[in-house]
Amino acid sequence: MTTPGPGIASPPARVPLYAAEFADDPHAAYERMRRVHGPLVPVDLAPGVPATLVIGFHQARRILNDPLHFPADPRIWQQDIPETCPVRPMMEWRPNALRSSGAEHTRYRAANTASIQAVDQHELRALVEKVASGAIGAFRHLGQADLLTQYSFPIAFQVLSALLGCPDEIGMRIADGMAKIFEAEAEIAARGNEILGQAVLDLVTLRRQHPGDDITSRLIAHSARLDDVEMSHQLVTLYGAGIEPLTNLISNTVLRLLTDEQFSAGLHAGQPVREALDTVLYTDPPMANYCISYPPYPIDVEGVLLPAHQPVVISMAACNNDPAVTGGLGAGALTGNRAHLSWSIGPHTCPARTHAYIIAETAVACLLDALPEIDLACPVRDLVWRPGPFHRALEVLPVRFPAVA
Repeated sequence: MTTPGPGIASPPARVPLYAAEFADDPHAAYERMRRVHGPLVPVDLAPGVPATLVIGFHQARRILNDPLHFPADPRIWQQDIPETCPVRPMMEWRPNALRSSGAEHTRYRAANTASIQAVDQHELRALVEKVASGAIGAFRHLGQADLLTQYSFPIAFQVLSALLGCPDEIGMRIADGMAKIFEAEAEIAARGNEILGQAVLDLVTLRRQHPGDDITSRLIAHSARLDDVEMSHQLVTLYGAGIEPLTNLISNTVLRLLTDEQFSAGLHAGQPVREALDTVLYTDPPMANYCISYPPYPIDVEGVLLPAHQPVVISMAACNNDPAVTGGLGAGALTGNRAHLSWSIGPHTCPARTHAYIIAETAVACLLDALPEIDLACPVRDLVWRPGPFHRALEVLPVRFPAVA
């Protein structure tokens, strides 16, 4: 490395998104990034894995709506990324809508959208209420619980498995693999990828032999004629969007209701679940940084040259709180407004956002109905956020409440 000559400033250091310090207070980190770098920030997603983090709302909209210059196909990028890289399982190419462009993206997305839209929303709400009731019944007599593992995760896991027609045994393996690929340690992430791949293939085999009224069977029957490999990767995408992020959306919303005076003061007078959910999607969306694209050649964005085939990552959390759109008031001033980027926009907009919203809102409302005197069981400063460049996820969410026989 050459030393800059006199009067030549060194380029600003890349921000390590994988560090525990970033997870502890990402919004303070976003503020520092904005002061030093502006809307486009050089970051490392893992040691030696450079990327550009987009923290400007208007810049993000431009990129998300321009799949020609910002395609989602990572195959050239991953040629230089070892399989032991901890973020590779979350970023590598798969034959699905999330990692494809052009005609293949259209084909995959059509199959997914049709299969998801066939879910009856009234039946979905009833399913969530049933699963939530069972989860609460397992701990309500104890007077305490870890809502992350005893409530949010069981709801996300059981509801999604039911929608996909997935038996518990296969579903548990899928959940285990999906949780592991979010981890920062390379060996754990790689092992998770293996577990996940085999489990979803087993589900495809089962539903080809025994079709039912579920998303997996509808994907198999769709005119796109997806083969087993393609089917497996559609399910990986659905599980990836449905377990970890949904678990964290439920938990983060409960935390906001219990600790934010804007909501906790009126918690027992109307239970403002919807407003809290919208605020969380603005400030702490479960997928805080994602929507990754890979420019096919160097592209100038407002004077910053983005390198070819290097990841461009959208920070939904930072863009939602960009002073250029909030006027410096923050997301708290935007309660009830859903004009955020947390479901993405453009051709890769989440096709299940309505269903995810129903699941999260119903789960939180059921909890507050059943345990109206629930409270956080530790100081909020003692809560630990899991490190990682993509998610906003607690380690545990301990609560207490009057035990109910």
